[in-house]
Amino acid sequence: MRAVRRFTVRASLPESLAGLGALATNLRWTWHPPTRDLFASMDAELFNAIRDPLRMLTALPPERLSELAVDEDFLRRTREAAADLERYLTEPRWYQRRTDEGLPGAVAYFSMEFGVTEALPNYSGGLGVLAGDHLKAASDLGVPMIGAGLLYRSGYFRQALSLDGWQVEHYPVIDPNAFPLELVTDGGRPVLVEVAMPGGRELRAQIWRARVGRIPLLLLDSDIEDNDEDLRPVTDRLYGGDADHRIRQEILAGIGGFRAVRKFCELTGHPQPLVFHTNEGHAGFLGLERAREIIQADGLAFDEALPAVRAGTVFTTHTPVSAGIDRFPVDLVQRYFTDGRLVPDVDPRRVLALGAEDNPGLFNMAHMGLRLAQRANGVSQLHGRVTRRMFSRLWPGFDEDEVPISSITNGVHGPTWVARELSALLGGNHDEFGHEGRTPGSSLRDGVTDEQLWGLRRELREKLVGEVRRRVRAAWVQRGASALELGWTDRVFDPDVLTVGFARRVPTYKRLTLMLRDPDRLRALLLDERRPIQIVIGGKSHPADDNGKQLIQQIVRFVDDPAVRHRIVFLPDYDMSMARYLYRGCDVWLNNPVRPLEACGTSGMKSALNGGLNLSIRDGWWEECYDGSNGWAIPTADGITDPLRRDDLEAAALYDLLGQQIAPLYYDNDAAGVPSGWLSMVWHTLETLGPFVQASRMVREYVDSGYLPASRTVAAATGDGYRGALSLADYRTKLEVAWPRVRIFDSELLYDHAERLVVGTEVTVRARIDLAGLDPSEVDVQAVVGQVGDADELTETSTVPMRGDGIGAFAASLTLPRAGSVGYTVRVLPKHDLLASPAELARVVLA
Repeated sequence: MRAVRRFTVRASLPESLAGLGALATNLRWTWHPPTRDLFASMDAELFNAIRDPLRMLTALPPERLSELAVDEDFLRRTREAAADLERYLTEPRWYQRRTDEGLPGAVAYFSMEFGVTEALPNYSGGLGVLAGDHLKAASDLGVPMIGAGLLYRSGYFRQALSLDGWQVEHYPVIDPNAFPLELVTDGGRPVLVEVAMPGGRELRAQIWRARVGRIPLLLLDSDIEDNDEDLRPVTDRLYGGDADHRIRQEILAGIGGFRAVRKFCELTGHPQPLVFHTNEGHAGFLGLERAREIIQADGLAFDEALPAVRAGTVFTTHTPVSAGIDRFPVDLVQRYFTDGRLVPDVDPRRVLALGAEDNPGLFNMAHMGLRLAQRANGVSQLHGRVTRRMFSRLWPGFDEDEVPISSITNGVHGPTWVARELSALLGGNHDEFGHEGRTPGSSLRDGVTDEQLWGLRRELREKLVGEVRRRVRAAWVQRGASALELGWTDRVFDPDVLTVGFARRVPTYKRLTLMLRDPDRLRALLLDERRPIQIVIGGKSHPADDNGKQLIQQIVRFVDDPAVRHRIVFLPDYDMSMARYLYRGCDVWLNNPVRPLEACGTSGMKSALNGGLNLSIRDGWWEECYDGSNGWAIPTADGITDPLRRDDLEAAALYDLLGQQIAPLYYDNDAAGVPSGWLSMVWHTLETLGPFVQASRMVREYVDSGYLPASRTVAAATGDGYRGALSLADYRTKLEVAWPRVRIFDSELLYDHAERLVVGTEVTVRARIDLAGLDPSEVDVQAVVGQVGDADELTETSTVPMRGDGIGAFAASLTLPRAGSVGYTVRVLPKHDLLASPAELARVVLA
């Protein structure tokens, strides 16, 4: 029989244990070992099996709860844990100790997925885990953030394998009441947000709140009886469905998410956010709702509201290729916006213009995100360069390095990912490496020997081996094998063998099967009698990506070979729980994408924090962090256009590194049985990469270069009756008329012809310019000097402001900065106090 309805009954706790409820429902326990220890002490075997305090309270027999309710030692520890949580939630932290004027009272962070813990399966991969780490680090730093997204009733899929190695998806049904969530209510009734749908209908969603330390995370859920049957499944699953389903999700995430944040703040007294951060373009429609709010509340026109909207928006893109951007058919977008009900008083034509791209039939969510945000960034230095190139068409006339998209390299939340044994050995909190947790001049190596570190690394590797054996056996049983024929799984892997990890999503560009380019060379490395290696692999392919599934099948067929299956494994159902074993137990973390298609790739950061060494293509974060002593860089076959040839060359380089450098160093033990050369690289990695790869560093950068300047610009734009925004709107209107008529008639370079031009010579650039009625204070006239190539293109440029005489003549003196072929030009740019970048308005007049 099947149930007609599913619901969850939570445990009724004795009054003396009431504090456990707050500890179980605040997800700080996911990165706070003492809280986990408290729950583990209730029933260690049960806790190790489910790793979820809330489920633990439901699963414990009532008689055990009754025992604990009168256990004075347990009650004391519960009180102490509850008091510690309360201190954490209320005490001033890094953000509160800052004295900068203009720090926002709240920041809203929007993402389509949040990977906070496997106990709340609302994520698929790196984007969601990054969002979860962002919230955790913001909580630790005291940044007043509110997260907003969707709650998926099926979560992300569970992965299994068929007998022939094909990925099989299973979508477990989620009851929100069974998770560490609470329904947002008002007067006992669920708070609903509504967004208009075509045909006069409404899509309604209730709001679930997760507590991520100090951060409220609001998740919208459309599976309610108030909705029509075809609207209830809008939040059914992550990244599923057709374009119509997808745009409904993104409308709900952006417009509905904004309305949910507003209602939550009104109900709870939480400060209303001034700054809105969109993690990818999925929630970009929120900018339209913010404009609608200003238009209706303050009587501004759309163009007058737009500067205030842009000032308070930070947009982060994770996409290094155009194909990865969400695009919708224009007629589909029109269907949702044309009747004017979704965002009243916002002209649908303006909506379409925000998402316009080269293909007039498509609406580009990233283009809308960039046009509605004054500050945008990629997620590594290399990705920033790639992104500026990818979107340079939106800023014609500007060099790629002037495109107003910066970079903030991703980070990972140390307390979530670092083995507690390692933190204990090193005598501190990994999250504070390089910050206030270390005294000046101190070293991680103080008081710790190589033997101790090597012993711990072996202990972590041994735990990984145990988990690998358990999961391999379970996977074979699931594929239909008999327990009687699985005795060999007890001999899979060896805690004394060099262990390489490779685990991530499986799109083709990540090249899961690069290691299989020469199967014989791989077998030789795995089975080497003196210096063997073992490889653990995990990863999921998108359900609609058959190419990715074929890559998984190729790997599975190779690892099924009895000759090698004790040295290489594929573990199905890669998630955060599995990831922790891999990051902590692997000696080497492998990453071999096609450069430059990896935006950042944070998995290697998590391995590095645990003393793992990276073996990676110089892509994403590794491009800026590899220093020759913290791992290895796989050479790239740049310039090779044949992808198969490129794969052959880079795979050969991978085999050479593993066999000729990595394995020999790993097995080169001293008299004490310790590979001192290897450990010197481990120590160097912990010391130098430790501070940089932290999410705390990342969030600090977002505060300093994103949230704080955005908040100040919002104040300037909205203060005194939106004086700044109105001024900028008037200025843009003036530019619309004048800019096409701005002309640079001529320019000249003046210097003493009696002297030779050498580095350091002072010269003068003059130009005659018609500003078409613009005041000189409304423009920035620049002389640009730099190296000049065969096509007269300027590179390595520097700019000098030119001063006008009031009648159209401008001049500047400059010192020649370099030898060789040097050139100059003159240009005119818009200038206004509320512009964050000279390129912001995508206007430039060149000589």
